[in-house]
Amino acid sequence: MFAQGLASGKSMTLGILTQNIGSPFYAAIAQGVIEGLAGSGYTPLFVDGGWDHEREAVSIEALISRKVDGLLIVGGDIAASELQSYEKQMPLIVVARDINGLERRCVSVNNKQIGYMATKHLLEQRHTQIAFIHGIEGHPDAQDRFAGHLEALQEAGISRSDELLYQGDFSGHAGLKAVNYLLDQGISFSAIVAANDMVALGSRLALYRRGIRVPDDVSIIGCDDQAEAAFMTPPLTTIRQPSYEMGVVASKALLSSISNEDYEWSELAPELQIRESVKRFTS
Repeated sequence: MFAQGLASGKSMTLGILTQNIGSPFYAAIAQGVIEGLAGSGYTPLFVDGGWDHEREAVSIEALISRKVDGLLIVGGDIAASELQSYEKQMPLIVVARDINGLERRCVSVNNKQIGYMATKHLLEQRHTQIAFIHGIEGHPDAQDRFAGHLEALQEAGISRSDELLYQGDFSGHAGLKAVNYLLDQGISFSAIVAANDMVALGSRLALYRRGIRVPDDVSIIGCDDQAEAAFMTPPLTTIRQPSYEMGVVASKALLSSISNEDYEWSELAPELQIRESVKRFTS
């Protein structure tokens, strides 16, 4: 493969910028990338941006200096204009983000649909007092999931209640803080839509410490379907985001771009994973 790279003038390496590679979501994407590159002769070089704009920019420049043949950008805070600039320099695919002007270079899932599906499932189980724990403020995925939540409420004829909203992030600690805050304020709710599964995990812990049973007293639904979700107590009902599949599709799209070939794909669809953390509201 080294000789093949010399003959073609290629390094046979691809630069992969991810975020918090220890996170189950990003780790699953990374596994998909590795699988998608199997047999291609290309070696992925992973760097972790840590959701820090300056760190991401330095990491990308480091990859470019290593003469990578293409860039795969997973999530992150790099501005659309910067990504468009990189795309003019070399083949580039963006994962888990939608970038105006780079629509055919983005592999993502409909996050508004994720928020809608999560809330819709609770509404179908007759819950109307639904707390919503936000992801990172200003983050596009968090904004889209909240928009989907509001759409489902509006469709059901339920008015938005600001007291049931909590600005968190995508961490378990945010779920813990959110539930403690809602309970301390005496705010009544029968169900929680968590920004992701880690937030759901923190919410579950807070409820447990207060002697509140899931799902008998409060139902919880998460988003993403991280590996831990199936092993929570009780197992978490969640909206599966096809992170592994996104990694596979993104790597194949990048290989095709390097070869100046077309690679067609459609937006990947989220799926409801029904487990044991949601119960029909009966009182």
